[in-house]
Amino acid sequence: MEASHPWQTTVTPDLAQFISEQNSFFLGTASAAGQPYIQHRGGPAGFLKVLGDQQLGFADLAGNRQYITLGNLSENAQAFIFLIDYEQARRVKLWGTAQVVDDQQDLMARLRVEGGKGRPERAILFNIRAWDVNCPQHIPRRIDVARVAAVLSDRDAQIARLESELDEYRSRQGNDRL
Repeated sequence: MEASHPWQTTVTPDLAQFISEQNSFFLGTASAAGQPYIQHRGGPAGFLKVLGDQQLGFADLAGNRQYITLGNLSENAQAFIFLIDYEQARRVKLWGTAQVVDDQQDLMARLRVEGGKGRPERAILFNIRAWDVNCPQHIPRRIDVARVAAVLSDRDAQIARLESELDEYRSRQGNDRL
């Protein structure tokens, strides 16, 4: 991180809103020897929670059983979160530290997400040291499949409604050549 850049250090309302809309992010960690690792995390929008003005959290779900992130965090708390919204061409980088929290049911309840799949095994808390918004240049525009399906469904419903109106008009006119 550049010392001359005015990095944000606390969650703003805009950042909180952006985080609440994300259904995916990347978590970067490194071993004590500095070996980097990045892992994708996904879930329903809002699964990454703002817990305070400098803290985020999420439920760590049962996964591929490699435990690389957990191993890295056990020896090096430095971590990085990368959020990207392809549809809006917006990305946010967060630097900080992360910790694994086991056996805190009240925390797990706070991190639970309606519609979430998978079995939560523990919590991961991310303490923000700094964050920044990247420029949108070179972000490929992609649209979420569910969003496209909803738009197409609305369009199909409108077409069906218009076809029905046209059929009614034709039957009143006695002319089905319109």
